[in-house]
Amino acid sequence: MPFADSNDPPARGSRVHPHPLVLNRADPQVHRHTDGFYYFTATHPDYDRIVLRRSRTLSGLATAAESVVWRAHPTGDMGAHIWAPELHRVDDTWYLYFAAAPAEDEWAIRVWVLENTHPDPFRGTWTEKGRIETAWDTFSLDATTFVHRGTQYLAWAQQDPSRDGHNTAILLSAMANPWTLTGPQALLSSPEYDWECVGHKVNEGPYVLQRHDRVFLTYSASATDHHYCLGLLTADAGSDLLDPAAWTKSPVPVFATSEANGVYGPGHNSFTVAEDGETDVLLYHARPYKEIDGDPLNDPNRHTRFQTFGWNPDGTPEFGVPVADTVKESA
Repeated sequence: MPFADSNDPPARGSRVHPHPLVLNRADPQVHRHTDGFYYFTATHPDYDRIVLRRSRTLSGLATAAESVVWRAHPTGDMGAHIWAPELHRVDDTWYLYFAAAPAEDEWAIRVWVLENTHPDPFRGTWTEKGRIETAWDTFSLDATTFVHRGTQYLAWAQQDPSRDGHNTAILLSAMANPWTLTGPQALLSSPEYDWECVGHKVNEGPYVLQRHDRVFLTYSASATDHHYCLGLLTADAGSDLLDPAAWTKSPVPVFATSEANGVYGPGHNSFTVAEDGETDVLLYHARPYKEIDGDPLNDPNRHTRFQTFGWNPDGTPEFGVPVADTVKESA
């Protein structure tokens, strides 16, 4: 069973086991579908493929068979740095959003989309719908999509050409269809606080949570070592989400390294709910050690973890701290 006591969901920040859930899988995302399955995808450490798993329980994802549904091209577009895939169901069709670069220019990273009309994303054909065209032709990645009050939106991270020294900011746009933006493209958050600018000035990995008449958008900040952490933007559900002034930014990280628990650089999260349909669950990746030998991008040990979380009296999420790694099952 997924929890220590399935009749008594755990308190916020408590352990959901097994922990970590999936080894060597960064940027995790889970889609809980109406067919009763949890669908899991994440960045593969070889950066050359998109993989899927599924299970009827979150814990079952740990041992679920993994299927490669798409591979990088040997040359040309979508040939390198296949990062941060996300699986979404839009109008009875499956879509995979991911970052990729040309094989010959591996840092010219942009956002791309695959489509599959089969009811089962493990079957059918994944058709390449192409690149999502944004207002700036600059480094961009980490796309996620959501529907709010009947409008589909895309949030993503992109380098703002007007800001020297900034790596990425968080942008938002409405969509004409799952692979086309309508604009305007609103810049919601740029690195400004010290904790967003360690190693690199980064806001990336946005993901949306809608609760309590508000829209929450988490994002990851700083370099991908132990400084990596989560920030939070908040907007009223009735506001214009494309108005940057509608969003309030937390001045401090909302989820960060726990030296005491031995979990370093938690980030690039997503959200789902437990099998009871009510208990909120945070998925994220982190490393089990602080010191990294060489470039963090070449270190494959960002493992997928997940834990439940609760809510503050003011209706904002309270993620607690990353729980310690363990494989011990509770009675």
